[in-house]
Amino acid sequence: MTLGAIALVVTVLTVGTFSLVGLWQASRRPITLEDYMVSRNHVGTGVALATIVASAMGAWILFSPPEVGASSGVAGIVGYCIGQAVPSALFAFVGTRIRFLMPQGHSLNEYVLHRFGNAMYGLTLGIIVFYMFVYLTAELTAIAKAVELMAGIPLGLTAFLVIAAVFAYTTVGGLGTTMFTDAVQFAVIVPLLLFSFGIAVFALGGWGNAIAPVAQTAPELLTLANGPGIKFGATLVVAVIAAEMFNQANWQRVYACKNNLVVRRSFLGSFVFILPMLFISGLLGILAMHFGLSGDRAFFLLIQALALPSWVTIAVLILVLALVMSSLDTLLNGIASVFTTDLIRLFPTMQSAGILKASRILTVAIGVPTVLIAAQGYNVLYLFLLADLVCAGALFPVLLGLYSRRLTGSIAFWSTLLGICAGALFFPRPDFSPWNSLPLSGDLLLSFVLPIIVSSLVSMIWMRVNAQRGQTVAFDFKSLNDNIRAYDEPALSTKVSC
Repeated sequence: MTLGAIALVVTVLTVGTFSLVGLWQASRRPITLEDYMVSRNHVGTGVALATIVASAMGAWILFSPPEVGASSGVAGIVGYCIGQAVPSALFAFVGTRIRFLMPQGHSLNEYVLHRFGNAMYGLTLGIIVFYMFVYLTAELTAIAKAVELMAGIPLGLTAFLVIAAVFAYTTVGGLGTTMFTDAVQFAVIVPLLLFSFGIAVFALGGWGNAIAPVAQTAPELLTLANGPGIKFGATLVVAVIAAEMFNQANWQRVYACKNNLVVRRSFLGSFVFILPMLFISGLLGILAMHFGLSGDRAFFLLIQALALPSWVTIAVLILVLALVMSSLDTLLNGIASVFTTDLIRLFPTMQSAGILKASRILTVAIGVPTVLIAAQGYNVLYLFLLADLVCAGALFPVLLGLYSRRLTGSIAFWSTLLGICAGALFFPRPDFSPWNSLPLSGDLLLSFVLPIIVSSLVSMIWMRVNAQRGQTVAFDFKSLNDNIRAYDEPALSTKVSC
């Protein structure tokens, strides 16, 4: 058999195995709408940590971090690591806060609706859906490109096989099944990532021999004192932290944890795991520079350049499939859960069985367009950065609303819009060139930092002015607990089986 034929068989077997594991888990107990969306207070520290890490570590870790390592070196890698890991640490604190304020809650946009009103809700909903849809498309595109590069399988075929397998168990079991398969995939991802790094270093004759050409041709990649690398790393810190706070998957897992202690332990523990995993994947880019290889395919080009046995390629293929499935199921379930609040508002008399059916249909409807986009092999980096920009504008007002009683919906809405507009003035074109004649136009770091600064200043100054004029109306946090109920009570009480 040719490598392409073997790879196709391995792809089918791998995605089929994960799908069967998910279906087995889903068949173990009846699934209610509440179980499907949040699996409230269900998982302990071990499973919670595994699902947080696995859902965060998609196929992108074999594309973006190696690309950063090959272009910005150790300084850029460290920035990427910090940016991706810090949100987990933040959720250890904001997660317990939101559980305290709305113990029967489900999502960030649900909190925004009851805390700030319809205008801010609509804006936040758009931000969450845009970011997660781009993320979903990027993951499916990544796996399609990776398999095409390794084995020559057409983009559309890989995308279809993977998303179909994910649909099979995600639409049946919901979040509980997704978290269970994440734990299984976590057990596959960690050793295979370490294996990939170890085999690359071994094939290059050890670490010293591997980086010797890099030390001669691009020594700046091996030091933290790399100006461009530091700046790019700082850009990633701000952009990724802002975006991850609007990833609904994280908020779902906050509520899935058994208690606040599990929330803190699992999210802080995931911080400890994510840092070294991303650092290792970034170092793969530096190893690729041994051959002068760079770009988002640096890791896969490195594997080809090393001319390793075909079984190594198969092991890498399994790693990529485990990575992408652990994030795809999370994203599909997360996006569907975002709309559940609106489904219940639009159809208040519909029982939970009907809402659950609609949510399952919605999951498939969201996933189908991503297959068509992934089959084109587009570069979605610019869309990712655009999503990061709008997230940065909303970050401060949304989080401040968890703690300040004086922040109103109007202040949150307009400070967010002004922040986004300020960042857009300096945001680059799709070819990363400036789109206006302003000084520093096209500077990514400024375009991410400015929205946070502007939205923070507008919010704080506006609240101060209202206080001085005696116009402050303190928000009653108790209303979040009073007005937000579990989906299955009291009206949505019908249990349904999977």
